[in-house]
Amino acid sequence: QVQLVESGGGLVQPGGSLRLSCAASGFTLNDHAVGWFRQAPGKGREGVSCISSGDGSTYYGDSVKGRFTISRDNPKNAVYLQMNSLKPEDRTVYYCAASLDPSFDSRFSLAYMYSYWGQGTQVTVSS
Repeated sequence: QVQLVESGGGLVQPGGSLRLSCAASGFTLNDHAVGWFRQAPGKGREGVSCISSGDGSTYYGDSVKGRFTISRDNPKNAVYLQMNSLKPEDRTVYYCAASLDPSFDSRFSLAYMYSYWGQGTQVTVSS
């Protein structure tokens, strides 16, 4: 059974850090592009970051560039999102997703490119 499970969310003060994990089961995550998205209430899913299969090319949304880092842990079949210098506006639910498309380009910042989704993990940034 294909499954993605996010973890690592929680409450952090502004300026703090969190590392989100996306663990896969039922398939090899390194064979797929993986994206992190977030969705505030009443809004669409925003592409935060994504990483290609193969050469590990990455993309970051403008709002997180320089603060967030996406990486793979192939032995653990996981992808991480290191989030530093967190701001109150980063507060929302974060989702990881895996794509079945073998390519990688700017479209991978968009939710429709992904077929497998996790259930999400809540990130709260507050003093």
